[in-house]
Amino acid sequence: MDKKSRLLVLGFSLLLVFGGSAMAWTVQTDGGDVAVRDVKFAGTNGTMMSGTLYIPEEASSASPQPGVLAVHGYINSKETQSAFAIEYARRGFVVLALDQTGHGYSDAPAFANGFGGPDGLSYLRSLEFVDNENIGLEGHSMGGWTVLSAAAAQPDGYESMVLVGSSTGSGFSPPGTTEYPRNLGVVFSEYDEFSQLMWEVDHASDVENSEKLQGVFGTDTTVEEGRTYGSLQEGTARQLYTPTTTHPGDHFSTAAIGDSIEWLQLTLDGENELPASNQVWYWKSLGTFLALIGGVLFMFPFGGIVIDRVEGFNSASVPEAKGMTGPGRIAAGVLAAVIPVITYFPLTTGAAGILPVNRFFPQLISNGVLVWALANGVITAALFGLWHYTNNRDDPSVTLENYGLGTGEGARTVAKALGIGVSVVAGLYVLETAIAFLFQTDLRIWVFAIKLLSPVQFRIALSYVVPLFAFFVVLGVLLHGQLRPAGTEQSFGRAMATNWAVVAGGFLGLLVLQYATLLSGSPLPVGDPLWTIIAMQFLVLLSIVAFVSTYFFRRTGSVWVGATVNALLVTWTVVAGTATQFPV
Repeated sequence: MDKKSRLLVLGFSLLLVFGGSAMAWTVQTDGGDVAVRDVKFAGTNGTMMSGTLYIPEEASSASPQPGVLAVHGYINSKETQSAFAIEYARRGFVVLALDQTGHGYSDAPAFANGFGGPDGLSYLRSLEFVDNENIGLEGHSMGGWTVLSAAAAQPDGYESMVLVGSSTGSGFSPPGTTEYPRNLGVVFSEYDEFSQLMWEVDHASDVENSEKLQGVFGTDTTVEEGRTYGSLQEGTARQLYTPTTTHPGDHFSTAAIGDSIEWLQLTLDGENELPASNQVWYWKSLGTFLALIGGVLFMFPFGGIVIDRVEGFNSASVPEAKGMTGPGRIAAGVLAAVIPVITYFPLTTGAAGILPVNRFFPQLISNGVLVWALANGVITAALFGLWHYTNNRDDPSVTLENYGLGTGEGARTVAKALGIGVSVVAGLYVLETAIAFLFQTDLRIWVFAIKLLSPVQFRIALSYVVPLFAFFVVLGVLLHGQLRPAGTEQSFGRAMATNWAVVAGGFLGLLVLQYATLLSGSPLPVGDPLWTIIAMQFLVLLSIVAFVSTYFFRRTGSVWVGATVNALLVTWTVVAGTATQFPV
């Protein structure tokens, strides 16, 4: 890519970032009719809580409007509920989308203080423009347990509740009865991955026959979808909805969101009776998705511009390939794609016993990612070493440079590479900061997001970035040393595709297996539901990793810059996007 092309791509990427973000802002504010405001407030024992308020223009102290506390699930944040919040606010509800304790920008640890639910409800009720006689609660997954905790703490503080992909009596939530919680709507999707955890059935399509659900609905027969059980006036009403989607799909389903709207409109007074089918939230998702594409794309031309200004890198060439060829290379590539998938569930779910949360590594999910990465780094390094020893050890023409580990001027060259990588990610972070300030949005699509780090999360990230850097160096050597075929020169496009297949292809195969089975009516065949959903984010992240590693190797002839960018970006994304279990 020449300089003119880089500038054109850079301009296009910025157009996507700012154009997509402006589109998202327009949708989430309903064209300016809804004020969207980030808030912080003190909760139990001084715990600082974070949330986003959606305030319709008709809400005022003179005209209080009905309110909704909307809460995300485990290892998500308040932005995940934006589709629900946007639609509730369009109908006149004042919405508080809450960060649970230990999530987003609320203080750690996770799970503390009823997940933050009681504090969130108290704050919502304290607002003078909220009608305290018309407050609804909505929570997805663990967010359901959050609002159940709020309801238990303040039984007279709300009028109705809708649980989306959640249940009573699971985790740390109180058990449900025919009277608690008050006026309950249950939205449980037909292919929800957590059917056993939530309603104690093997497959979500059988939720109507859950004895646990039947007990809450006050029946000993199959629960009929769409039928209202109990009495709205007495607060004992119950209704079941089963949209055709999955647990994470609830956030991306007009049916699931529409069902929750319908229940709140039925059980609360004073809102705008806009039909539940009238939805626009997906345009916001499209806007943030375009911004995400633009943000990822931005790193390549911006990185190229930075490289052009660094002596020793602006004229670097790709070293001669000394890697594998023939059937052996294909076999090694397949092995490299499969081993990370085979080790994925055992290492991530077993990480708590290997690396328990502590002051330096305080995030359970991040620890799972780290244990998986380091174990696969060791396996990859061992297999690479075995191959080198048996094939290239006695070849004097093979040097570290051929494996992407060239250092040129030694430590000075590596330091320059690290500086380039830091500059690239810093450029993306500046972009993220700008759109957060201008539009109150971030870079995201569905369950994947790149969002700003809090100061605490920034300090946490420093613990994870160094070991992850080591993993990405090893991965770079695999891709650009061992698997780059000797005697030929791959085209850039072919290298991109091959490296993507090695790095991310196995996870695509895993997700196809998992969801083909689930959608056919059977439980997930292998692994853990939570880490299956996280694998979707793995697929996106690893795709970016493959492209970054390939591009920066082609531009610099070494793995250092790509490994730096990948380590910083992955650490940033994982740490900002998960829960902090240890109090820091």
